[in-house]
Amino acid sequence: MIDRVKKHLEQVKNFSSTEAQVIEEFRLSYSGKKGILNGLFAAFREVPAEEKKDFGQELNILKNAVSEKVKVLQTQQKLKGEVKTKNDFSRTPFPIHTGNRHPISIVKNRIIDIFTQIGFSISEGPEIEDDWHNFTALNLPEYHPARDMQDTFFIQTDPDILLRTHTSSVQVRYMEKNQPPIRTISPGRVFRNEAISSRAHCIFHQVEGLYIAKDVSFADLKQTLQYFTESLFGNSKIRLRPSYFPFTEPSAEVDIYWGLETEVDHRITKGTGWLEIMGCGMVDPNVLENCGIDPNEYSGFAFGMGIERIAMLLYQISDIRLFFENDVRFLKQFKGTL
Repeated sequence: MIDRVKKHLEQVKNFSSTEAQVIEEFRLSYSGKKGILNGLFAAFREVPAEEKKDFGQELNILKNAVSEKVKVLQTQQKLKGEVKTKNDFSRTPFPIHTGNRHPISIVKNRIIDIFTQIGFSISEGPEIEDDWHNFTALNLPEYHPARDMQDTFFIQTDPDILLRTHTSSVQVRYMEKNQPPIRTISPGRVFRNEAISSRAHCIFHQVEGLYIAKDVSFADLKQTLQYFTESLFGNSKIRLRPSYFPFTEPSAEVDIYWGLETEVDHRITKGTGWLEIMGCGMVDPNVLENCGIDPNEYSGFAFGMGIERIAMLLYQISDIRLFFENDVRFLKQFKGTL
């Protein structure tokens, strides 16, 4: 009887299959109601007393061997089925690359985040504007020579309608509807009829800021701009050069010190180490009055920058046209950037 059990044990060890039906048949042949194991346990009662101990040990070894063999084979069969499921031959053999944000959007979001942290809200307005909001309300009456500073796209059927040349028009609309204190930034697209070159384009993006309240001074403007440049570029010195803008008085250009460490630094700063990044100034009293705000009670400052200009500096991009060509080789360099 013991030899019979050992013979079955050898058969169990040698059995192998990856077919679910064959494995199940093997299990039933040994562990089923009419299986081999039940037959051997029934025969156990007829074994002489002096052999029961050895026979019982061998029988338990066989029972455990059958259970372990079935468990191992079923696991292997299940894993094989999962592998088959993962092999989806209808899928493309080439990897599908996920998209990423455009560098202009990345820089715009960074600028917005910096200013919202110090209490600036976000305001938006139409891209198709009228003459009042784009020019006249901003201290640029008809025939004012400063209008020639901006080559404008006018709508032929109505000379009073145009594509906005700056997002200052959004600030005018905001001041018309809201009384001070006002603290807002206006990001968006603007349009100017410029020759297409490595540093110019017809469509570009701006972020303009406005702060109107009582007793706002030029020192407040400088501190705000210092906070912005340090947040965006790291520790950096700024300087304000006197300039002219019709809607601010006094007006200034803002430069940051870029440095002269590399040949590229010398080239882009023309050997000075300084780079212009935006314009700014105190809001002209006429602009406040045009928007229904008492200039005798309130004062404020405004600033504006081109997002492309900032992005070109941050990423060392030499040609503005790269932003608009949608070349995947260029855009994928910004993958993983928020």
